Amino acid sequence: MGRLVPAVTRAFDVLELFLEGDGTLSAPEITRRLQLPRTTTHELVTTLTARNYLVPAPGQPGRYRLGVRTYQLGSRYAEQLDLAAEGHQVAREVADTCGETVHVAVLEDMDVIYIAKVDSSHAVRMVSATGRRLPAHCTAVGKMLLAGLPEAVLEERLDANTAGRELVRMTPRSITDPDALRAALAEIRILGVAGEQQESNPDVSCVAAPVRDRSGRVVAALSVSVPVHRWTEERENELTALAVKGANELSERLGHRAAR
Repeated sequence: MGRLVPAVTRAFDVLELFLEGDGTLSAPEITRRLQLPRTTTHELVTTLTARNYLVPAPGQPGRYRLGVRTYQLGSRYAEQLDLAAEGHQVAREVADTCGETVHVAVLEDMDVIYIAKVDSSHAVRMVSATGRRLPAHCTAVGKMLLAGLPEAVLEERLDANTAGRELVRMTPRSITDPDALRAALAEIRILGVAGEQQESNPDVSCVAAPVRDRSGRVVAALSVSVPVHRWTEERENELTALAVKGANELSERLGHRAAR
C-alpha cells in the first residue's frame, strides 16, 4: 500500500467534521477541533470552497457548510448501491464472527423475501433460502420490518390479510392473533430489535435488527439464526449485539447516519 498524502487526509478530516452537529463550522472551530495551524486550515477551507466541497453558510458570516459537490458524490455512490450485494457482504462478516446463519430480508406486503443468506459453519436445517418468501409475522426479520411500518400502513395490511381470520401458522409457536402481533410489534419498537422462538422453524430461534436507508426509513432487516440446542440467554445477548452491529454497518453503507 502506498503512502498516505497528509494534505489529502487533512482535507477529508475537515469534510468529516461537517457530519456532526448542525452541519456548519467556522475556520477557528476547524482549527481547534483538528489542532491544525491556522494557515493550514485557511488553505484547506479555501481549496475546498473553490472546488464546491464547502460553501459559505447563508446568513451566517464566517461559517461554512457542505457544498453541492459532496451531494453529487453521495448521489453517485447511492446509484451504485446494490442492497443484496451489500447485504451479503455484511452478512458474511457477521457469520464469520459468530459461525451462525445470517439473513438479510426485505418486506413485501405481509411477507419477507430473503435477499441474502450466509449459512452457518454447522449443519443446520433452515426453511429460508435466498429469494424465498415467508410470512413476516413468523420471522424475526419480518417482525422487525413490520414494526418499522407507519401504523396506518400496518393496519391496512393487517386488515387486508386477515379480514377477521387468524394469521398463517408455521409452527405451534407462531403468532396467529392480530392483536397479539400488534402487542409484539409495539414491544419491538421500544426495544429496537426483534426475536422469534421457533415460530417459523421448530428447531431454530432468531434475533434481528433494522437496516435503514439515508432517510432513516427501515428498508431491510438483518438476523442471526441459531438451533435451539445452542440457544441460551447469554448467546441471545451476544447475537443480538452482533445483529445490531451488522445492521448498523449495512445502514451506513446505504448512507444512513445515526443520530449522535
